[in-house]
Amino acid sequence: MGIAERREREKQEMQDLILTTAAELFLEVGMEKTSIRTIAEKIEYSPATIYLYFKDKNELLYAIHQRAFQRFFQYFQTLPQLDDPMEKLQQLGHIYFKFAFDNPAFYDLMFILKAPMDSDQTEEHWEMGARSHDVLTDLVLECQQAGHFQNKDTQVLSHMIWATVHGIVSLKIRERMKMYPEALRDQMVYDSLEMFNSILESV
Repeated sequence: MGIAERREREKQEMQDLILTTAAELFLEVGMEKTSIRTIAEKIEYSPATIYLYFKDKNELLYAIHQRAFQRFFQYFQTLPQLDDPMEKLQQLGHIYFKFAFDNPAFYDLMFILKAPMDSDQTEEHWEMGARSHDVLTDLVLECQQAGHFQNKDTQVLSHMIWATVHGIVSLKIRERMKMYPEALRDQMVYDSLEMFNSILESV
């Protein structure tokens, strides 16, 4: 291995270390308490080292955000190959729930916190997020082709479905269900999804 190749490998290894450590801290203490300094302390380097790879916290969080969306898309790939597109759409909601509740901190970063969207990356860099959204839109279109959701705009309907499921998830993740008995909250979340799925069947 030549000097240039070794340096490139070392650069990639350091970048991976920074991202992995930042993600671990984010998952452990949340975005607000994760800073360039705390990441640097964790990997036992100076903050200046991290700034050689990421210009600020937003750019670093953007990179973690991309990794989170890659994981999100991988979850969607577990969608069963069912003949009934409506049943597939309902199963997609359960997969969405599973990702969110398996990865609450990542979900918060992806869909609730504003910081990553402040990155100066162009829209073409958000490909994985767009591909994930296309899974939903394409499935809604399949349902329409099978006779469901007639005379409904595909994009608007997809947005409504996403917004509803996201709302249920966000209330749970951000602990905004404290007005309900604690013993009932988890079941209410899943019962809400089932009720929403039933409503979709009647649209």
